[in-house]
Amino acid sequence: MTQRGQFITFEGIEGVGKSTQLANAAKTLESLGVDYIVTREPGGTPMAEAIRELLLAPRDEAVQETSELLLMFAARAQHLHNRILPALEQGQWVLCDRFTDATFAYQGGGRGVPLERIEWLENLVQGSLRPDHVILLDTSVETGMCRARKRGELDRFEQEAVPFFERIRDCYLTRAARDPERYCVVDAGAPLEEVTGKVRDLVCNFHKNLL
Repeated sequence: MTQRGQFITFEGIEGVGKSTQLANAAKTLESLGVDYIVTREPGGTPMAEAIRELLLAPRDEAVQETSELLLMFAARAQHLHNRILPALEQGQWVLCDRFTDATFAYQGGGRGVPLERIEWLENLVQGSLRPDHVILLDTSVETGMCRARKRGELDRFEQEAVPFFERIRDCYLTRAARDPERYCVVDAGAPLEEVTGKVRDLVCNFHKNLL
């Protein structure tokens, strides 16, 4: 019987270096001989990527918070059942750029959507599935947004004001503090070599603990 793969998510505000550390984690798994996939949310399948475009595109029309929340979970349902679960069942590790923690942080913390609504949708779409490990890359909003602006044109979320991202960061840190066994907080404001080394060590330990 194939051993179920591990589900590892990377979370954090804008500009914390998730893409860089996802690539670092993938390289680490390769060195360990572990089969894996790299994916992202919202997105990960053709339909979910189409929903991502709807969610991120700047627009004149105000996006109602419930519409945004339901689109997030519609994309997640597609992604989960068509890509994440099949990979895990085949023994592959899944490295995912954001998952439901981002919904709690952005729509819950940032937008003020009642957490009970998010929890209800989480249970509906995911059942009992939760990430095995969450790597939370954390830095100040000022640092993160400075980096994000250097990447180029900002999407609809990145155009929000500083208080929005402060609430998001607070929500992430609160969730991490409540479940320290599953969440690993990494100082993303540290030098890149240090952050990369920390994430590499975490992934190696996740693997070692399964042996």
